[in-house]
Amino acid sequence: DWHMLALFGMGAVLMRGAGCTINDMWDRDYDKKVARTASRPLAAGDISTFRSFVFLGGQLSLALCVLLCLNYYSIILGAASLSLVITYPLMKRITYWPQLVLGLTFNWGALLGWSAIKGSCEWSVCLPLYLAGVMWTLVYDTIYAHQDKRDDIIIGVKSTALQFKEDTKQWLSGFSLAMLLSLCVAGMNCNQTFPYYSAVAAVGTHLAHQIYTLDIDKPEDCWKKFASNRTVGVLLFVGIVLGNL
Repeated sequence: DWHMLALFGMGAVLMRGAGCTINDMWDRDYDKKVARTASRPLAAGDISTFRSFVFLGGQLSLALCVLLCLNYYSIILGAASLSLVITYPLMKRITYWPQLVLGLTFNWGALLGWSAIKGSCEWSVCLPLYLAGVMWTLVYDTIYAHQDKRDDIIIGVKSTALQFKEDTKQWLSGFSLAMLLSLCVAGMNCNQTFPYYSAVAAVGTHLAHQIYTLDIDKPEDCWKKFASNRTVGVLLFVGIVLGNL
């Protein structure tokens, strides 16, 4: 369904962008103190808070237009995610698990996509798929957080990178295993075929290599490993498409 694929593509870009805008608004004072983020527009003073509110309003308005193209069940389900989008940037101030809240926020589309097509959620499929996405987020965003761990300690920001410390690879391995098992459960519950499971196996191989070669004390390697997760997304997308032809 190319129409639905286009809607979700636009919705994902708009809501991910809105989340980033909100994050930069909440964190502008913190970002000034971190070398990697000091050049962000709000932190650097290139745009005002008022202009960022206007920009955010535009993003959310366009996202609402996309949401209103869906069925009523999906509209309510999509609107329910807004509280997570607004509050997740605050979690790094109060918990060492902000990456978990990020995962709950950014993977809401796993629920919304199914309901948009089927009219409601088939929880035996949607919940394990959602859990897989949350586990994946814990993997890549923990790696991402290791880039800033020294600055985070100084300014008092929390993360799973600081929580796991030298045990990071063990935790990432556990999250990856949970992700793969959840993908298999979701696949079995919706009668997926060989291409899907081949993609899951390829994802497992990629994650294993990613974690094994990760150097958590080298920010440039953390960025490289974080960015390589786009391969995970491509593999899963291709596997799902081919598995349903």
